[in-house]
Amino acid sequence: MQEERSLVERAQRGDGEAFARLYEENFDRIYRYIALRVGGKADAEDLTAQVFLKALESIASFRWRGVSFSAWLFRIARNLAIDQLRKKGREGRLGDEPVYHFDLAAVAEKRLTMEQLVIAVEGLTPAQRDVIALRFAAGLSITETAKVLGKREGAVKALQHSALVALRKRLYRWRNDEQGI
Repeated sequence: MQEERSLVERAQRGDGEAFARLYEENFDRIYRYIALRVGGKADAEDLTAQVFLKALESIASFRWRGVSFSAWLFRIARNLAIDQLRKKGREGRLGDEPVYHFDLAAVAEKRLTMEQLVIAVEGLTPAQRDVIALRFAAGLSITETAKVLGKREGAVKALQHSALVALRKRLYRWRNDEQGI
C-alpha cells in the first residue's frame, strides 16, 4: 500500500514512469474484470484503455479517503462497463468474441465449458455478477470488493455466497442434463 501511495503521489506530480508502473500493476485485473462484465474482447480492450485514460486525466483529483488507488480504478471500470452495457442495451449479454480468463484446469475437472460458465454468470443478478467478477476474475479481496462497490463487507460476503450457490445449482443441472440424469 505504501508503494502504491508513493507511485500515485509521483504520478500526480506528472511522473510518467510512476503512472506506467500503476498501469502495469493493475492492467490485468482491470481487463479480466471488464472482460467478464462485457464479454467481448474488443469491448474489454477499449474499456480498459478508457479506464486508464480517465485515471490519467483525473489522477490529480484522487484523494486517499479509505479507498486504495486500485479500488478507485475498479470504480471507474465498473462505471464504464455499466455505461457500455446500457448503451448497447444488453445488460449481461456476451459480446462477439468472448474472452475467458479462468482456471481452465478447474473448469475441465468439472466437465464444463467456459461458455457454460460465462452463461451461468450471466444468469446472476447484476450485483452478484459484480462480486463474482471482482473477487474471482480480478482477484480482489472481500475488503477491496466492498470498497469498489460501496458496500459493507458482510453484504459482499452474502452476495458472493448467494452467487456461488446459484452458480452451483445451475451448473449441476447442466451437468446432469448432459449425462441424461
